[in-house]
Amino acid sequence: MNTIRSVALSLLLPAVTGFAADPPEGFRALFNGEDLSGWYGDNPHTSRKTDDRAASIRSQQSDFLAHWKAENGELVNDGHGPYATTKREYSDVELMIEYKTVALADSGIYLRGSPQVQIWDTTEAGGKWHIDAQKGSGGLYNNPKENADTNGKNPLVYADKPFGEWNALRMRHVGNRIWVWLNAQLVVDGATFHPFFDKTKPMPAKGPIHLQTHGGEIRWRNIFIREIGTEEANGYLRGDEFGTGFEPIFNGRDLNGWIGDKKGKAVSDGILRWTDGGHIYTDMQFSDFVFRFEFTMTPGANNGLAIRSTGSGNPAYDAMCELQILDDGAERYEGLDPRQAHGSAYGMAGAHRGFLRPSGEWNYQEVTVDGSTIRVKLNGVEILDTDLADIEDYMGDREHPGKMLPKGHLGFAGHGDEHTFQFRRLSVKELD
Repeated sequence: MNTIRSVALSLLLPAVTGFAADPPEGFRALFNGEDLSGWYGDNPHTSRKTDDRAASIRSQQSDFLAHWKAENGELVNDGHGPYATTKREYSDVELMIEYKTVALADSGIYLRGSPQVQIWDTTEAGGKWHIDAQKGSGGLYNNPKENADTNGKNPLVYADKPFGEWNALRMRHVGNRIWVWLNAQLVVDGATFHPFFDKTKPMPAKGPIHLQTHGGEIRWRNIFIREIGTEEANGYLRGDEFGTGFEPIFNGRDLNGWIGDKKGKAVSDGILRWTDGGHIYTDMQFSDFVFRFEFTMTPGANNGLAIRSTGSGNPAYDAMCELQILDDGAERYEGLDPRQAHGSAYGMAGAHRGFLRPSGEWNYQEVTVDGSTIRVKLNGVEILDTDLADIEDYMGDREHPGKMLPKGHLGFAGHGDEHTFQFRRLSVKELD
């Protein structure tokens, strides 16, 4: 059975009651059932358009108090006013919430400040069938219209209850991927949650939760959250690799199958610990492939991932490229060229920054190489999508003669002995 689906079967919501229930194990309440503590008002579609967002948010608070209230253990909105917004910001989370709304109203839940897990009036009288409201709630409304039935925009199944009954949503958001259950039915299965306010960048690394107000009364209760740790997040992102074509390229015991400078590389307990020495490469060569691995590094560390290398020379130039493995938030890299940031094709194409986990935590990275294109996903977020064949502007005007190599070794490129890296769970799937 699919790991994500099987986990869902055991994640049942607390019993429906008239008042706030105790949080399930590992969760905490976002709403205390008594007042608006921990919440403020913000319609981000308004505040983001102003020059002074903080001032705009301050101006919305009287309206927030006029249209939101706590009543009988429920967080109630009359269909007007700014959105209820958590004072805390969140990254990878599991969120549980129950809601009850009325005819002609629709709403949604914003994660990391971004819209939205959709809540519909699904009836024909609601007037939204032209935008697929009849297919049910729980989908990702702002995902692209193309392939809407498969990309998470529309739910996999219709799971809404009739007006007057409570609906239960459960959302798991890791990186830019999201799973949604509505009334214990899986309606979004690991889809990419596309950004809305700035479509040129990935979903923010963290942000508040907004409960949207839109056109009619909505009541919320039993609002519980659990922050997802590194190991659990990596497990969801990797998924169950059995039968998917991924093969390990590191046995976790020694460096058999690897060539190059093995000085300063120790292997034990499934981990390659790198403290010194130069480049190492797989004995095998690869053309088009997907590579998955996990890594940690000490503050300020610098390494690289060699793609289609000849096994000699400088992989930043003589291989197809060197993908940076770099603590790019360290003070020493304050003046970094964008094409040197973590995940960048060194000197050629810059990656989005801000998605590395703190030093010492395990990061999960997936690299897809297909022809001259390279995509990099870090901790579930796509930080690079580039076609090297289109690049003619190079950092320092230094060309990269190896960038169109059709095949080569996969490896790590060492840069001195100042810092320590750890690598584990290295696996490759070759593409046809």
